Amino acid sequence: MEPLSQDEIFAFPMSFSQQRFWFLEQLESGTALYTIPAAVRIEGALDVEALAGALNDVVERHESLRTTFESLDDGPSQIVHPVLSIPLPVIGWESDAALAGEAEVLCLDFDLSQGPLLRAKLVRVSAEEHILLLAMHHIVSDGWSVQLFVRETGAFYAARSEARSSSLLPLELQYADYACWQREWLSGAVRDEQMRFWREHLTGAPALLELPADRPRPAMQSMAGARYAATIRPELRAALRELNRRTGTTEFMLFFAAFQVLLARLTNTTDIVVGTPFANRHRREAEPMIGLFVNTLALRGRLDDNPSFATFLGRVRDSLLEAQRHQDLPFEL
Repeated sequence: MEPLSQDEIFAFPMSFSQQRFWFLEQLESGTALYTIPAAVRIEGALDVEALAGALNDVVERHESLRTTFESLDDGPSQIVHPVLSIPLPVIGWESDAALAGEAEVLCLDFDLSQGPLLRAKLVRVSAEEHILLLAMHHIVSDGWSVQLFVRETGAFYAARSEARSSSLLPLELQYADYACWQREWLSGAVRDEQMRFWREHLTGAPALLELPADRPRPAMQSMAGARYAATIRPELRAALRELNRRTGTTEFMLFFAAFQVLLARLTNTTDIVVGTPFANRHRREAEPMIGLFVNTLALRGRLDDNPSFATFLGRVRDSLLEAQRHQDLPFEL
């Protein structure tokens, strides 16, 4: 990857992931479906002016946070703005319900063509406690990016509070560099080889998994969800770790395999496909960039021969490792 000259152009092609979210936003604009929320609790004395400055230091550092999206003659494009300022309004604490309401409003009605696609609001709980609410549209961010944003905001805040320069190293590349490189690299033989793997992996896979449910599948998704928490006993945890060690697998592989077996038992089928997000940051240059890199991989598990769990776990391990080697192909392709 090589950096592009900002003196030449300001409109760049979208990455494949950005184009996917741009299309989805055209279908369901204004909702919170494609917004990434975050809340950071801050304890101790807070310099609000320094925090506001630190937020904008991160915006200045990452072009992706100064980007909007338009459909131009050459197709959907990302427009990088040289300057963009993010306000930090401060509100008082009222209740948990009011806080949830503020967070929800922060996530709604993003305009991809106008921006900004990052919003922040500071809730003053007391003189010694604040909650920083953040919302970023998924087209410029992912889960990795949120962690980067919080960490770099902290670094810039410390620098401003101590009247010194930040210790963060300059970025080698910006997200637009990656988008242009990706479109050039993922073509020809590279694209053909990646496509070949996924066609072989998914040929004949079931189109839909019919889960037994106590009500019909709705025509429209409500997106309403819930969490269920469970505790694993220490002795079971130790046994699972030993199984990982013995089979050369990770915790993710183990629980993913168990989930596929569970779905097979619930549906009385032997061919299970489960989608899972991958960070898709296996190149060093991508690690420090805020932007949308995540890709969805459709991972298939076959239990036609009624294998033992250890055998199936080995298959899941091999499938996951092979999928990782072909994770660059965009899911929609």
